[in-house]
Amino acid sequence: MGKLSAIAVKAALSSPGTYQDGDGLFLKVKKTGAASWALRLQRDGKRQDIGLGSAKLVTLAEAREKAASFRKAVKIERRDILAERKDEVAAKVVFSEAARQYHAENEAGWKSTVYARQWLASLENYAFPRLGHLPTGSISAADIIDVLTPIWQEIPETARQVRNRICSVLDYAHAKGWRSTEAPSGSGSLKAGRGLPRQVKQKQNRKAMPYVAVPPFLTALRRRPSFGRLALELLILTGTRSQEVRLARWDEFDIESRLWTIPADHMKRGKAHIVPLSDAALTVLAKANALRLIDTDVVFPGATGNPMSDMTLLKVLRDMSEPYHVHGFRSSLTDWAANEGFPDAVVEAALAHKTPDAVQAAYRRTTYLGTPDKPGARITLMQAWGRYCYSRLAIAGKIVSLPNKRAR
Repeated sequence: MGKLSAIAVKAALSSPGTYQDGDGLFLKVKKTGAASWALRLQRDGKRQDIGLGSAKLVTLAEAREKAASFRKAVKIERRDILAERKDEVAAKVVFSEAARQYHAENEAGWKSTVYARQWLASLENYAFPRLGHLPTGSISAADIIDVLTPIWQEIPETARQVRNRICSVLDYAHAKGWRSTEAPSGSGSLKAGRGLPRQVKQKQNRKAMPYVAVPPFLTALRRRPSFGRLALELLILTGTRSQEVRLARWDEFDIESRLWTIPADHMKRGKAHIVPLSDAALTVLAKANALRLIDTDVVFPGATGNPMSDMTLLKVLRDMSEPYHVHGFRSSLTDWAANEGFPDAVVEAALAHKTPDAVQAAYRRTTYLGTPDKPGARITLMQAWGRYCYSRLAIAGKIVSLPNKRAR
């Protein structure tokens, strides 16, 4: 028979202290007025205090019943109740939730807003589809390898970044008590040559479509309009990067001035970039505007209205059985421009590349955009590239000229 009674418990709730019921069960009343039941047991020679709930919600009889159940579980069934409770908590925290929380808590420490966005986006694109719904405590090395295998050789640098970021989230989950162990080690089962194949060591440029193949490719691309295909088309015509196109918003475009001002936080180097829009590029924007969704300002939205995944553009190429990489179209433009005699400096400025020579970088301030009365070399470059891309259009096996039509 316990030492406490229902009347004694009611009286104790207004008097801070510890009240023993016997056999390890006690009531703890704090000065703040908080009161809770706990059971003190010995397991493997170590003391464990197991919480049984608030005394204002759990009656004395209910506390004794819970205590009896836990004594049996620990002393007879040899269970670790505290570890089981941690596992229950961990089971409620899935990987996507842990990743977003880790990202938010470390937001102040990211080196730039672009890097912060890329950090989370890489997990959203590659890890969340397979791991996002899984409890952090249940994710194994095999699960991580399943995420990495499709991209391990295709985009090795990104794959290594994704691996490291997954492990950072799992280590964070371990520190939070959502996971019983730290992440699998990058020097262990997640190391190349062990759980993952060895990556090609020599540096490989991303495979670029020969520029002579671009016009017929664009002809095929336009046959089935979609936001993904239109985004890839604008990327090719403007020589921009995937991120810059995917994140593009309508307020970045000045159609009258035929200019696209890409904000700094969308750019790789963190500096705003102005892109002249050719007739062909304006035509693409007109088509995107015709498909424009009501509740988003994103030019090329995904299914939810947010920017599309960076895998979307690559998928367009793969669906068309093209072995090339999205980023490779910048090389296609570069090769064509060199063949046409455009100066390297103009092409580098168009691609938003950093000037390698420090002296030139210090003194060369021109953007090659010119003025409204006298268009600069970059405007000439983009207009010529657009004309080349659509200089000949194949229809039913015949080659016909594409009208030089300015879109508004």
